[in-house]
Amino acid sequence: MKIDRNKLIELVENLGKSKILVVGDLAIDEMVYGNTERISREAPVLILKHTHTKHILGAASNAAHNVSTINNGKISVIGVIGTDYQAEDLVNAFKEANVDCKYLVEDSTRKTVTKTRISGSCFQSITQQIVRIDRQTDEPLSEETESKIITNLEKAIPEHDAVILSNYHIGTLTDNVIKKTIELCKKYNKIVVVDAQKDLEKYQYVTSMTPNLPDTQKYVGFEVQNTEDLKLAGKKLLDDTNAEFVLVTCGSGGMAVFEKEDKFTKIPVFNKAEVFDVTGAGDTVTAVYTLALAAGAEPVYAAIIGNIAASIVVKQFGCATTTIDEIKEMIEQRINK
Repeated sequence: MKIDRNKLIELVENLGKSKILVVGDLAIDEMVYGNTERISREAPVLILKHTHTKHILGAASNAAHNVSTINNGKISVIGVIGTDYQAEDLVNAFKEANVDCKYLVEDSTRKTVTKTRISGSCFQSITQQIVRIDRQTDEPLSEETESKIITNLEKAIPEHDAVILSNYHIGTLTDNVIKKTIELCKKYNKIVVVDAQKDLEKYQYVTSMTPNLPDTQKYVGFEVQNTEDLKLAGKKLLDDTNAEFVLVTCGSGGMAVFEKEDKFTKIPVFNKAEVFDVTGAGDTVTAVYTLALAAGAEPVYAAIIGNIAASIVVKQFGCATTTIDEIKEMIEQRINK
């Protein structure tokens, strides 16, 4: 496809103007580091001498962080936290990332979603992850907590230009929360983009969704082996959800945008040889894609901008973010006039 580079740059320059709301499963990644000293006499395990701990915004929180670095903090989140010390860690991380968390709902019966990764190193080796500990509550939300979320949706959605529903299937996005979010977005004429891994038929009449290829294959029930299979999968997603358009991320195969009347556009990947870590890349795509749609980009150009942003963060380790200047620089390097 022919890409208008000047148009692309103009859209990127407008990414910072819109105000975004992220609704979903908020989490904090706790990275604990230590140096190996010896094997314990109590059990055949390593003893690590703690060096430092780092907190990173994960799950839906990572999408919010990606938005914040681009639009300078015009971003709010709605989700559930506990009353544990991890809740304080998460709120502090949001504040550092310039994310508005006044719409958080506190529930003392639930754990703040935390993924603790313990990593060790010694002088002759690189740092390696040893174990991961997950903290989360798997039971459904209480009616009281769900009601508080819906109340906050009613307050927040009119104040924002676009909404991201980020579902890591930990429990925040109940059927009622999903339905109410979409209903309010329609009422106030707001863009709503879905990032979910399953049950995609629940998200009826949204603006768009951004499933990856493996999740798309699971949903449609067949393996995508060629372009025709991909077109069939995209058509089924559009038909089942009544979305205005759908973006499917295909890893090293790039992306595909599906629109009404069988319109299909394949977008190549921009730096296939420079991938170091894909952690959080999907959150980056959804965040930047939504910002681009809110800036007035048509679906294909929004997807290209999201693709370029992802090509930057996969060159870094862990959940990374990017900026308008970095995206513009990548466009100038990779896309011909």
